[in-house]
Amino acid sequence: MSSYNESLGEVHGSVSTTGRVGWKRIFSFLGPAYMVSVGYMDPGNWATDLAAGSQFGYQLIWILLLSNLVALLLQSLSTRLGIVQGLDLAQASRQHYPRFVNFCLFILAQVAIIACDLAEVIGMAIGLQLLFHLPLIWGVSVTLLDTVLLLFLLNKGMRYLESFIISMVFIVGLSFLVEMFIVEPDLKQIGLGLIPENLNGNALYIAIGIIGATVMPHNLYLHSSLVQTRKIERNETGIRESIKMNLIDTTIALNLAFFVNAAILILAAAAFFRNGYHQIAEIQDAHKLLNHIFGSLAPALFAIALIAAGQSSTVTGTLAGQIIMEGHINLRIQPWLRRLLTRLLAIIPAFFTILYSGGAELGKLLILSQVILSLQLGFAVIPLIHFTSDRIKMGVFTIKPYVKVLAWLCAVLIIGLNIKLVTEELSGWIKSYPEHQLLIYSLVLPVAFAISILLLYVFFKPLITETENQHNKVPHGSALQIDFVAPVSLKKIGIAIDFSSHDRDTIRHALMQGGKSAEYFLIHVVETAAARYLGDAVMDFETQSDRENLEKYKARLQQLGYQSFSNVGYGKVAKAIADVVNEHHLELLVMGAHGHKAFKDIIFGTTVDSVRHKIRVPVLIVQ
Repeated sequence: MSSYNESLGEVHGSVSTTGRVGWKRIFSFLGPAYMVSVGYMDPGNWATDLAAGSQFGYQLIWILLLSNLVALLLQSLSTRLGIVQGLDLAQASRQHYPRFVNFCLFILAQVAIIACDLAEVIGMAIGLQLLFHLPLIWGVSVTLLDTVLLLFLLNKGMRYLESFIISMVFIVGLSFLVEMFIVEPDLKQIGLGLIPENLNGNALYIAIGIIGATVMPHNLYLHSSLVQTRKIERNETGIRESIKMNLIDTTIALNLAFFVNAAILILAAAAFFRNGYHQIAEIQDAHKLLNHIFGSLAPALFAIALIAAGQSSTVTGTLAGQIIMEGHINLRIQPWLRRLLTRLLAIIPAFFTILYSGGAELGKLLILSQVILSLQLGFAVIPLIHFTSDRIKMGVFTIKPYVKVLAWLCAVLIIGLNIKLVTEELSGWIKSYPEHQLLIYSLVLPVAFAISILLLYVFFKPLITETENQHNKVPHGSALQIDFVAPVSLKKIGIAIDFSSHDRDTIRHALMQGGKSAEYFLIHVVETAAARYLGDAVMDFETQSDRENLEKYKARLQQLGYQSFSNVGYGKVAKAIADVVNEHHLELLVMGAHGHKAFKDIIFGTTVDSVRHKIRVPVLIVQ
């Protein structure tokens, strides 16, 4: 089976857990949850925690604790799905839901990824401005460069990526530990803040933002994939051990994330709410007031932690985007392009917000991004509970009845709060903007209704349709039954010539495929600027030289008893080769690999891949 059949195929099963005992064995499992935990302490959390602490003091700490407990339960279900079924959440969804529904789920998940990435873009830009006085617009632009960092870490391997993330988490945690000693919070009020109370108005909006910022939907996709980077024994004992170890990993990592979030809220309550600053939703304002109240150390630590949180979160967000795209719609593109597209879609709203408001509205944009994440949660949580409750697929690892009840209560809580928020927001819009009522009724309400219908379908479909005890709709389909293989007799074979050291091997392999009964079409493309514009009318030195050399190859093959023909193309290599293949109805194309690697592929392009997508015949690549 190809590695591309697996989630994050580049690093699937790349971390060995066998042959290790004691602490070494435990440490071999630790890592995935720390990568997930950064999503629970990203800049989006900072905005909601600062708003909660400055406006309501310690009152909403219980929401953070509740969110952390919900996250712990859902992330443990996510790891169970990945370990037992060997599928991430997006792949499992593609097995259970129709193609159109999966496409809709992909769009919603992609919106969540963009909202998450928006928070990272804004957080990084603000952190760079606070620490180095870099203008926000430049800070947003600089965040494009993290594409290179992600590619470097992925090429180094999973352990390097995890080490980078854990070091960033350590910096954030240490920074806020020091901050707590500086601000000296009220311990009694912290205890009272753990007692639940009724929420309305702005408190409800911020509470839902906290839940969206804490229980992030893309983390459920990510965790179900990352646990598969561990190579385990695929038997009941090995699977049980892996589930146990990953539960320990998740508990430690998410409690650390809870500490960071609680520290931010407590910092805001102790520094701002206590001193009468009740409207600190902006990270920049928090930084200035910290400097005013506590001196230079606290704001410097604040900015360093913000940059570390943003950089680590953007790496994991990229991996989640890859998982969602490959799982839901089976579309695979280059990681750097995937990263670039996601980052550009996040940069655009941040860029224009800065241009329009000069950065004054970035805090509100951060909180909005977290509310969007919360609204998408139901579409990840409901399928996750269904899949881990499926006794046919999960077998003895099906979740216990009490776990199922708790999971559904969490889902009801999340969806119920979201329904309340949407209802309040829509009624508020209708009252506040009477001149736009037609737009709201004709556009916003139908979209909300369609999303509600989709959510009901996602809930009821697995209850109505029984699943089969097999994996269907795998990325590349199932293996075919091969009984008899008839010999293939090729009549027309194309040979791509580039007058390099590859030519001898390329021609030799082509002749081996067809023998002396086939016809061989030698293909060379002239790529000069003149050739691109003048085509076959070009008569420069390079073109004449290439034609003469191609004729020499043709004459030599004919001397050896092979039927050969020369074909010179002009301009774009892939298109010119494909034109010859299609024009002469060739049955096989033999090409030599150009040998470019890494950034040369980005600069020069990948000719082989481009040709493959333009023709419908087999391609033999000779290295």
